[in-house]
Amino acid sequence: MEGTIWAFLPALIAIVLALVTKQVYISLFFGIFVGAFMYAGFDPLKAIFTLYQVMSEKVGSNTPIIVFLVVLGILVVLLQKSGGAKAYGEWASKKIKSKNGALAATAGLGCLIFVDDYFNCLTVGSVMRPVTDKFKVSRSKLAYIIDATAAPICIIAPISSWAAAVAGELEGDGLMVFMSTIPFNVYAILTIIMVFALCYLKFDFGKMKRNEITAETTNDLHAGILPDGDEELPIPVNPKGKVRHLLLPVLVLILCCIGGMLYTGFFYNWDTNLIGAELQSANVIEAFSNCDAGMSLAIGSTVALLLIAVYYMIDGVLSFKEITGSFTEGFKAMVPAILILTFAWSLSGIMGAKGGYLDAKLFVQNNLANSSFPQFLFPAIFFVLAGAIAFATGTSWGTFGVLVPIAVTILGGSGTLTILTVSATLGGAVFGDHISPISDTTILASAGAECNHVEHVNTQLPYASVVAVIATLSYLVAGAVVGLGSVVSCLILWAVALLLFAGFVFFVKYIDKKNSDNQTETPIETETNE
Repeated sequence: MEGTIWAFLPALIAIVLALVTKQVYISLFFGIFVGAFMYAGFDPLKAIFTLYQVMSEKVGSNTPIIVFLVVLGILVVLLQKSGGAKAYGEWASKKIKSKNGALAATAGLGCLIFVDDYFNCLTVGSVMRPVTDKFKVSRSKLAYIIDATAAPICIIAPISSWAAAVAGELEGDGLMVFMSTIPFNVYAILTIIMVFALCYLKFDFGKMKRNEITAETTNDLHAGILPDGDEELPIPVNPKGKVRHLLLPVLVLILCCIGGMLYTGFFYNWDTNLIGAELQSANVIEAFSNCDAGMSLAIGSTVALLLIAVYYMIDGVLSFKEITGSFTEGFKAMVPAILILTFAWSLSGIMGAKGGYLDAKLFVQNNLANSSFPQFLFPAIFFVLAGAIAFATGTSWGTFGVLVPIAVTILGGSGTLTILTVSATLGGAVFGDHISPISDTTILASAGAECNHVEHVNTQLPYASVVAVIATLSYLVAGAVVGLGSVVSCLILWAVALLLFAGFVFFVKYIDKKNSDNQTETPIETETNE
């Protein structure tokens, strides 16, 4: 079955099961087992051996990313225990004077914490919830802002767990290829633009608008729908925490991760023919190009954790016992992400998205790479396909783990169309993850805002869908003009996207004004008739 269309059956089974059962973990695991069963010639014992062989290969080669996630979980707990998160919320509550300011500050903090979406959701919600409550922001609106500045900001940040995951799926200078996709990622960037536009232009629509009106007029921030139960016990917070106990650790984490990239790409460029390491001359750009993204983030976050722990102890906000006790709590918080990554990597591995095992790559090369199908449609097609798969599985990482290698195989090299298609795949995966009710990021955003999960999904869906439709149309146009070069196609891509977005905002504002005028005129007509 190697090198045939059957190589895609494990992913199809995982997607269908996820849709039916809403259980992403068991669905992915079963998909992996089916793939191993097929590869083993339907021998159950050999299939189990193959399953864990693939899993050990994938986990072993991606251990640095897992370490990075665990360290992030620990840092989230430390930020909360230190009182820094609470202090920042109290400070912001005093400085912010309007609802627009509260919304913009929430979005701004979400953009600042770009190293990981879990880290983002777990921090922004707890910090900004008291501030937005003060200005009667509905919990569904808060959940949307948290969610819309989590994955979208991470997928366009070169220094993030997402960058490491994507770079691992790309051959050659994976990080540099990833960075070249950033300007073309319409969904992610336009989502962030939409968030800030909503903060200042006030063009809410659909159920979100009704929830906002309810929150402002009745002070019912939940719009009558209470949050989900089974809330976790609150983490004890040091009342002496200061704003600097949040901002300084975040800054240290970012700088250490940058330092980690320079270290692995410049000062520690291994030569396999030598024992040890060889210092090679390179500029900063080359250092980032040559770095091992996963190893860089693991090293940088570990150093940052040590520095932050020492800082907290010296400043007297946390004891050594409290810091070490946070390790287990942080690890537990990241278990869902680690499970999803392990299964997603293993599913991609057994399918042979990069070759081997069922060898989906070979099938693509033989049947799709040289097909007569219009290639200018690939960016839009991959965007929609990635959105559908991510929605079904609840994981964007698993989605681009399967589709990115296929896109690169079909189009080959690193030309403009390849970059455009990979970028569309990444954006589509974020869109599907954004609207999926079984996505961990969506669940964490609901929890961070203390918003009913189903309510968050329902109110967020129209907003994300508008941006997705605009992105799809933009990719259709950009794909058609890709022959003009990367710069021109990028400019045309964004001209179309921003024009469509401006048109949508104008339409919503026009409808609002028309409805407002009709409501104003109705009482006057009634009095005249009387």
